[in-house]
Formats: sequence, C-alpha cells, structure tokens
Amino acid sequence: MTKTKQKTKKNTSWIWWMIGILAVLLIVVMIAFPGTKSQTEVLPLEVNTNRAVELRDAGAYFLDVREPSEWNERHIPGSNLIPLGELADRVKEIPTDQQIVVVCRSGNRSQSGRDILLAAGFNQVTSMSGGINQWQTLGYPIITGP
Repeated sequence: MTKTKQKTKKNTSWIWWMIGILAVLLIVVMIAFPGTKSQTEVLPLEVNTNRAVELRDAGAYFLDVREPSEWNERHIPGSNLIPLGELADRVKEIPTDQQIVVVCRSGNRSQSGRDILLAAGFNQVTSMSGGINQWQTLGYPIITGP
C-alpha cells in the first residue's frame, strides 16, 4: 500500500469512530429520555372520567361539543367549546399536536365529535364516558357562566 492510501485510510478512520460514538450517544439519550407518554400512547375510543383527568393533567386538549347555553350552565375548566353541529366546519381550530378528549353532557355527543375528528385525520382523540355529569358527580371542578 502506498503512503497516500495509508494516509487517506488513517484520515477517514477517525470519522467512522466519531460516527460510532455519536450513534452510541444517540441510543443512550433515547433510552434515558424516551419521550412523553402522550406522544406515543394510542388512545382508546373512550376513556372514563378519571383517565380523562390524567390526560388533561398531561396536557390534553379538552373539546366540549355541547351547545353554548349548556356551556354557560357549567363546563370543565380549560375546555374549549365547539358545538357538535359546527365541528366538521371548524376542525382547523383544533390543535394537531396534542391528545384530544371530547366531552359533552352525558357521553353520547362526544362519541359523535370524536368520530368527526377521526374522520378528519386526527388520530390522538378519545371521548369521555359519562360526560360532564360524571365529572361533576366525582367532584372534579366546574365553572359556571360564560
């Protein structure tokens, strides 16, 4: 082997060592920081109220699909109102980078709202069984008024 070939081989071998070290570091970081559960978890079609609270505390977007008059009577703090009849036309208002929990009064309309979002391409969406009725029965906070 000529000196030029030996020198070239020597000059490029350190690059491969660095790539190897970086790959190992990347694997260590991925193991140490696997990402948030909310980004990787596949949501079921429906969750109970206690699970919905966990999702909310983890940063899920709460979408209330009731009518404005129902919302004014009582609603979940931090939830967002888009009535079910308007939802299909307003899906662009809903974040695509968060899990979504759809709620209503008793859990029926929220299933329809969830299905509208699934059909629109959202894949991290669920509905809360029991609705705000169950939420209030379990003693979770509500807000009255607009």
